[in-house]
Amino acid sequence: MNLSPEAYLWFKTLHIIGVVVWFAGLFYLVRLFIYHVEAEELQPELIEPFKKQYVLMEKRLANIITTPGMVIAISMAIGLLVMQPDWLSQGWMQAKLSVVLALLIYHLYCYRLMRQLELNECKWSGRQLRALNELPTLFLVLVVMLVVFKNQFPTSAATWLIFGLIVLMAATIQFYARWRRLRNEELTTTL
Repeated sequence: MNLSPEAYLWFKTLHIIGVVVWFAGLFYLVRLFIYHVEAEELQPELIEPFKKQYVLMEKRLANIITTPGMVIAISMAIGLLVMQPDWLSQGWMQAKLSVVLALLIYHLYCYRLMRQLELNECKWSGRQLRALNELPTLFLVLVVMLVVFKNQFPTSAATWLIFGLIVLMAATIQFYARWRRLRNEELTTTL
């Protein structure tokens, strides 16, 4: 296909915007799931109103922001691949598409969790959802690294140091959440 260089730049621009919107939605959606599950810990008269509000917020976020961001990101990616079909034969693109497929599965699974939460059938704990909430970060790091480094994916000590720092950051977030929860439980029992 013989499109102008400007068309390529528009596809790329809109693809990046779509990715940012999609990830922003995924990051916040599972955070809403955590709040939804933890609403069970509220005073009995507050549980139902809070859960109804979370259902509404989750649906709006998923349907008005997250999924449209996904559609824009994917449709613009298709446009880029139509303009650069040789990318499909490159290892970095195949790896990127595999990560995007995993991200699509994650996205669809979020809809399943959203439905379970609405029906009060979700068996996930707040802690489990916090761990699930870290997956998009991992997907984002992998995709960005693949796009930036392409076929020269780094394997040096610096790469593993950065990877270790990312894992440490995620673990620190988990430990802080656990510490805060235990502290709140301790304060509640002493009152």
